[in-house]
Amino acid sequence: MSIYDFQAKSINGEPVELSIYRGKVLLILNTASRCSYSRQLPDLQRLYEIHHEQGFEILGFPCNQFNEKEPESNSEVHEYCESNFGVKFPLFEKVEVRGPSAHPLFQYLTQQAPFQGFDTETSGGQWMQDFLMEKYPDIYAGDGIKWNFSKFLIDRNGHIYGRYETTTEPFDIEVFIESLLLK
Repeated sequence: MSIYDFQAKSINGEPVELSIYRGKVLLILNTASRCSYSRQLPDLQRLYEIHHEQGFEILGFPCNQFNEKEPESNSEVHEYCESNFGVKFPLFEKVEVRGPSAHPLFQYLTQQAPFQGFDTETSGGQWMQDFLMEKYPDIYAGDGIKWNFSKFLIDRNGHIYGRYETTTEPFDIEVFIESLLLK
């Protein structure tokens, strides 16, 4: 099984077979345009622009599960991300990414790439770990998505190369993207 076995709906409601991305390097993430981590959206867009011609795609899945930071409709989310952050990479309909109603793609991703913890050597990683352990210990437990902007890097064969948590900045994984694009 690979990510090519899944389907999702585009932000406009059209069904998309993820197999259309076969042979590309993918970064799949859950987004929330009203979250403080939405500051990553411009860098994600820059990564997309830099590497898109080489076969790189970013697939953004808006989600309202973490402090309700994506409350708008799909069309409003699309407009907001485009006008405020310049997002041109593909966005999909809002989904749940954890719990019993999690989209099957995110169930698969978290099963295949278990949570490895936050990088507590960084202030952001330590802060996020402390925040979740204090305020949301149920979210911190297990392998589920921990917060907005959890990222999964997928190789050209549809297999998960790595999981990067919320506090990992987009350009921190550019070296891994570049190495996968060379294969």
